[in-house]
Amino acid sequence: MLKLIEQLVNIDSGSYHKEGIDKVGSILKEKYEELGFIVEVKEEKEFGNNLVIQHKDAKNPKIILVAHMDTVFPKGTVAERPFRIEGDRAYGPGVVDMKSSHVELLYALKALQQAGIKSYENVQVILNSDEEIGSKTSRAIIEKNSKGKEYALIMEPARKDGSLVSSRRGGGRYTLIVKGKAAHSGIEPQNGRSAIEELAHKIIQLHSLTDHEKGISVNVGLIEGGSSVNTVSPSAVAHVDIRISEMAQAQFLKDKIEQICATSEVSGTKITLEGNISRPPMEKNEQTKSLLHVIEEVGKEIGIKVFDTATGGGSDASFTSATGVATVDGLGPVGGNAHSENEYLEIPTLTERTLLLAKTIQRLSE
Repeated sequence: MLKLIEQLVNIDSGSYHKEGIDKVGSILKEKYEELGFIVEVKEEKEFGNNLVIQHKDAKNPKIILVAHMDTVFPKGTVAERPFRIEGDRAYGPGVVDMKSSHVELLYALKALQQAGIKSYENVQVILNSDEEIGSKTSRAIIEKNSKGKEYALIMEPARKDGSLVSSRRGGGRYTLIVKGKAAHSGIEPQNGRSAIEELAHKIIQLHSLTDHEKGISVNVGLIEGGSSVNTVSPSAVAHVDIRISEMAQAQFLKDKIEQICATSEVSGTKITLEGNISRPPMEKNEQTKSLLHVIEEVGKEIGIKVFDTATGGGSDASFTSATGVATVDGLGPVGGNAHSENEYLEIPTLTERTLLLAKTIQRLSE
């Protein structure tokens, strides 16, 4: 397992590096085919290809597993800090998010085969190429293949403390563009219409929509505007990040944001609003709780205490959950510091999480 992880980690596969992602995909394709799985390659011109995989003897599989092949790291990162092992930890770009998860998934299916347990025929695997940038090409594939499934197991890494993920916040992005009128701030400021002033009003109004108790966050994280310090600003732009905990909050926020941006506080300025709330939340509903209970029972049998947590970050779990499929995320091995140069994998968790996954697939297939 470690040798395959090393091979995968030592391939640059940032979201925009198609060649690297496709190289990872070709290695995994070969590994699955060796186990008798059929691999359908969904070709992409700009981004990496997506893979849809199921066993040649599969008939209407009820479990969908999703694992992304892309990382956040640019080309050249591997040359700077390739895979390495120090004590019980492995390091390298994407080592836990989520190249180790690919190896865990592959070996869980291999273990079922070697044990003569045909549950591997009850799974469909999606290996997608662009999760780190919002699953632009793969979202439709995930949603289409989720239909008719009973369970979704998402292979993001477990949290640092070993927790599975039972809920994630959804959200989206908006861009607010304000046009004003330039004027010399010393000679004729009264003739200007400040886009920055108008944007300041809008930022305060947008931030007032935040309600942490309800899991709603509206954050203007980036602004730009103006042409010089002695000019009334003719233009300004704000980039807004939205997070929600329940799907019902999406329409409420959409209406409020549009209402705020429909009128100007500064006469003579004009506002253009772009964007939407594009990622649904993964809600901890009764289906999720039931699936968690199964995984907890499997964990007890093999001596692993299973517990879960909520997180604000997004993943493909949101898409499977929104289609009505019972979804649990964080089924990969334990590690931490994802997206940083200190990203690590807890090596001892590789085998125990592989066993947990294999046994869970078996139990859900009975």
